[in-house]
Amino acid sequence: MPSTGEAWNIPSVSEPVLIWVTSGEVEVQERETNGPWLTTRVKKGSFFLSMGGSPYDCHWKTLTSEPFEVMHVLIGLPFLERALDEVFGADATHAELRDVSGFADVTLDSFIRQLHAELMRPKASPLFVQSVGQAIAIYLARNYAITDTGPRSGSSSLPGYKVQQITHWMAEHFAEQFDLAHLAAQAGLSKFHFHRLFKRATGVSPSCYHMNLRMDAARRLLRETKKSVVTVALEVGYASASHFAQLFRRETGLSPTEYRRQR
Repeated sequence: MPSTGEAWNIPSVSEPVLIWVTSGEVEVQERETNGPWLTTRVKKGSFFLSMGGSPYDCHWKTLTSEPFEVMHVLIGLPFLERALDEVFGADATHAELRDVSGFADVTLDSFIRQLHAELMRPKASPLFVQSVGQAIAIYLARNYAITDTGPRSGSSSLPGYKVQQITHWMAEHFAEQFDLAHLAAQAGLSKFHFHRLFKRATGVSPSCYHMNLRMDAARRLLRETKKSVVTVALEVGYASASHFAQLFRRETGLSPTEYRRQR
């Protein structure tokens, strides 16, 4: 692949996609529907796992002289369904693979190397390829699947319990600086996939949800206390009262002082 990739669209597919970086080290940027670009640094041996869902844009920039090469593996739905049935039993209908970006996995690397080597043979064995493919599906189901109480849909999102866990933490720490990487780590996802699944589950981006929590707290303080606007700004996480007032007006149509007068 060229040293710098133009933004290209990853289409929606029904099968899970496993991407293995076979050569090079790159900085990958991903975004969904004109959203913010989110960056992941990957190198030889890194994996991307995606359940598909809505299409998204991607581009990259190489960081070394080694060419950037990847291998795409589509996990057939019959393979995945058998694997989920074996691993989750009666709960298999509520199980699906997570979206993960730029991760390393020694065992998965071994499976993929065997598959790659077989496919490079002059006459690859279909039975061997199917066997390794099923082994990969079982391994992914054991290590990268999640379950939820709702029925599985064609568009993946954060499971309900995970949304509740993340939003509860955000409500308790809204006055702290917004940290997308920390939230994504709590969900066990890359920043990009956490951002897109959180928005799909809540209707707003993580940063917007964080700001809404701050604005809700500010409105409550302005209504229920006599604290100054400067103090309110500090308590909800803004070091600059003028910046807080600007954001507050943008969200409510009123300055903090005007809002207080109309309480």
